[in-house]
Amino acid sequence: MPIRSAYAWRRWSLAALAVGGVLAMFGAFAPAGAGGARPVVYLARVDGVINPFSARYLERAIRQTERAGAAALVLELDTPGGLDTAMRDMIQAELNSHAPVIVYVAPSGARAASAGMFITMAAHLAAMAPGTAIGAAHPVSLTGGGGAEAEVMATKVTEDAAAMARSIAGHRKRNVEWAEAAVRESVSITAAEAKEKGVIEIVASDLQDLLAQAEGRAVATPAGETVLRLKEADVQEVPMGWIEHLLHLIADPNIAYIFLTIGTLGIIVELYHPGGLFPGIAGAISLLLGFAALGTLPVGWAGIGLLVLAVALLLAELHAPGFGAFGIGALVAFVAGSLLLFVPVTPPSPAAPAVGVNRWLVMGMTAFFASVILFVGQRVWEAQRLVVQTGSEALLGATGEVISALDPEGTVRLRGEVWTARTEGDHIQPGGRVRVVRVDGVVLVVEPAAPAEDETS
Repeated sequence: MPIRSAYAWRRWSLAALAVGGVLAMFGAFAPAGAGGARPVVYLARVDGVINPFSARYLERAIRQTERAGAAALVLELDTPGGLDTAMRDMIQAELNSHAPVIVYVAPSGARAASAGMFITMAAHLAAMAPGTAIGAAHPVSLTGGGGAEAEVMATKVTEDAAAMARSIAGHRKRNVEWAEAAVRESVSITAAEAKEKGVIEIVASDLQDLLAQAEGRAVATPAGETVLRLKEADVQEVPMGWIEHLLHLIADPNIAYIFLTIGTLGIIVELYHPGGLFPGIAGAISLLLGFAALGTLPVGWAGIGLLVLAVALLLAELHAPGFGAFGIGALVAFVAGSLLLFVPVTPPSPAAPAVGVNRWLVMGMTAFFASVILFVGQRVWEAQRLVVQTGSEALLGATGEVISALDPEGTVRLRGEVWTARTEGDHIQPGGRVRVVRVDGVVLVVEPAAPAEDETS
């Protein structure tokens, strides 16, 4: 081999080794999920009533999953239902997600009722833990009756919900007949029954079991068909932000009820004891948080009306002497309003949860309400018994010294001030002691006072 050819061969060999080394180095720093790296799965959790904050949280989690190129998003769900608008936002986010969304009804004892049923059915892959339930999405008025108009409205709501259930189930190739029965007949089934009927695909004991069973399954997304590679994936949780968590927390009916009660009583205490500031500020903040929570729950207007009546009767009681009919009526209205606060009169949406205030909480807040009535009432009664310290009434019974003879009119010194005064009896000489018996405009009507009745002026 010529010397020049040997040198050329060595140069090309060294160049090839250098390029290989560089490629190997870039391979070592390749992003997660590339090549043989373990896949990444994002995990979100929604526990409680479905509301706009839940919808916003899911939308954000889906966007993060798509941007990161993660293998899938798992939504761990436990809900009694929620607002129709929030449910529809979550369904749209699932149906339009380019990243696979897996809804996992968990842990054991959880449920996907009402809105939760629709959200589970809209997922690319639906799974449940043993001991969970799904269904019960029939929109029924909790008060009954309502006449022909209410019956027509209930029919419209039911038909709309049934059509949506059929549409989602058909799109995801799940049991269309059962989805419609869940709306029309309020059917609810267990995890095992749901898998047997084709409502869900997987029954998994935990998250790792879910990912193992999902391995190799093909799901259809707007970006095309995706084969899930999730076995032994790295799970990264997408937590709620503190604002999302706070707003989701106050959407609990019991917490909303506490805020409303404390807020109302705080405002009342501030009105009758102005200047305290803390009751008024705390009451205003609590009321605003309570109103924000009511906007995410199925509110019964009869309950709201009774609570307003309770406040009105409380105000009337505080202006009436003693503790009587107004106070008892306020307590009765408060208890009735508390129990009916989340009982809608008209047929609710199929997404709406069957929520209510805990009976023990109602008893505790009623006792608190009664104690505030007694406290404020006692303060008002004591204030009404105080001796008037201002105005002409404050001079009645006061004693002073005659400066110029009352014959019958003259002047007297009373509490460091000189007043025009007159007597309706015998004349009173300067230096005599007198007591005010009446105020006639700016003239004091006085009578002689014994020395023992003198007062410090």
